[in-house]
Amino acid sequence: MSHPSTHRAAGTTTAAASIPDWQAWSDAWTRHIPVLTGRTDLTVTVAPGAGGGAPACFYPDARRIEVDATHIGAPDITNPRRAGHKRIVPTAYGLLVHEAAHATHSLWTTPPGTPPVVAAVADLLEESRAENRHRGRRRADRRWLRHTVTTLLDPGDAPVDDPWHAAHLAGLLLARVDARIITAKDIRGVRAAVTTVLGRKKLRQLRDVWRQAHTVDDTDATGMIDLAWRWCRILDIDPHRRPNPPQPDPGEFSGQLAQALADYLAHTAGLAPAEYTAQQIHARHGAPAWWTRRDPTDAERAAARTLAARLRRARTHSPEPDTRTSPIPPGRLRTRHAITAEAQIAAGSMPTATPWQRRTQVPPPKPHLHLAVLVDTSASMRSYAAPMSSAGWILAHAAASNQATTTMIGFGSRATLLVPPRQRPAQVLQMRAAGGTTAFGDAVKLADQLLHLRQPDRLRMLAVVSDGDLPNTTPAQRLITTLHQAGCAVLWLRPADLAGHTFTHTTTLQVADPIQAVDAIADAAVTALEHA
Repeated sequence: MSHPSTHRAAGTTTAAASIPDWQAWSDAWTRHIPVLTGRTDLTVTVAPGAGGGAPACFYPDARRIEVDATHIGAPDITNPRRAGHKRIVPTAYGLLVHEAAHATHSLWTTPPGTPPVVAAVADLLEESRAENRHRGRRRADRRWLRHTVTTLLDPGDAPVDDPWHAAHLAGLLLARVDARIITAKDIRGVRAAVTTVLGRKKLRQLRDVWRQAHTVDDTDATGMIDLAWRWCRILDIDPHRRPNPPQPDPGEFSGQLAQALADYLAHTAGLAPAEYTAQQIHARHGAPAWWTRRDPTDAERAAARTLAARLRRARTHSPEPDTRTSPIPPGRLRTRHAITAEAQIAAGSMPTATPWQRRTQVPPPKPHLHLAVLVDTSASMRSYAAPMSSAGWILAHAAASNQATTTMIGFGSRATLLVPPRQRPAQVLQMRAAGGTTAFGDAVKLADQLLHLRQPDRLRMLAVVSDGDLPNTTPAQRLITTLHQAGCAVLWLRPADLAGHTFTHTTTLQVADPIQAVDAIADAAVTALEHA
């Protein structure tokens, strides 16, 4: 995750390895950096992976700027010695300008003994302050700084709706409006979300802080630290008692801050929000390369057809009396519609009126089923990997024609999307079980993001196949309780031969083998539809 403090690192860390293919870029930008900074003692390194984990970074002690070549693409995309090259790589050049702003204006250092939370706030304020100063000195560079804003953000910068992360988002985006890097129209949705979480009064107080920071001298460390302390007081944070920056509660779902940030990033990327979200999910939760795919067997195809038939019967059982219109008898004649039909015929048009109405037995209306299946891919669940991989394919194909949406997510050391919703995979993706279960919370949140499990007025169910042996059960329980209170049923299937934890607000079943777990999920889906 890219945080502001990562763009200005103290120390003389080892320079990123220089790659011959990118040497021309490093040389060209080293010759160009005096134009941006007025300094002749700086070097620029351009290489894949440069920047110390951030898109770019400035190392004051080493007098070095590093830019990750990933944001350029290929070294031969353009000639870096030509002035027009910046239009070909605006984001990468904007990163160079951003670090040049730090090299020119971020001349203060955090005093020793400053609580980490205060230092983090000061670094946050420094982002827009340095850019504001640079824009005042080189107004034409604003266009390049605008290109970097989305690169310096991360979709996870607002994981929960709490005051700290709302203020953090305000410092990243709203402060750049006052720095005249982006416009108020750009971040209208973000401002609304931040205001909802913080309230207008606190947001006005924070705005006074960052606007005052824009006037602080480049070497005034005391001024920046004093403003950071004031920021903490506004947020009711006591750095003496809580010296470290607040961390998001892993037992909370993301909210409107995350949605507003995603919408902003999607808009700046020229994508629809759904397209942007799909790209992010694929990048973060795509299947590992060593997970293989195979064609479904005849038995799996037959199982999908059988389950589809069961789902259809569940949707159509217990017919209820109703009336149905018809253009022809028998039935009760509806005079007004008969006159309309005659008029349509007389006008020479195709009659669309239905003058007859008859009593009939019709299936009751059923809601759309949303089913998410989470599968534990830790080493202890190895015997369940292959059967549950098969189950994901079967459920997706059975649901496709029965007004149901399913998804399957594996969780181990990371959450992996096996079967995306509203898709009928041509092949079976075979998961591999190894590692721990640290990503259970990520898997639940991903399932909620894909199927809106907390949204009312829909039929929702979460099925978990795991022994429940999680490293931290408390946040996991809070996530489950939130779903339960929102009306989402949670079915937990535990292997009978494995010890584990039993969660409250779940229907927990012990299963003797993987096939029994698959059958239990199918039975639960059918039962949910029958009783909907």
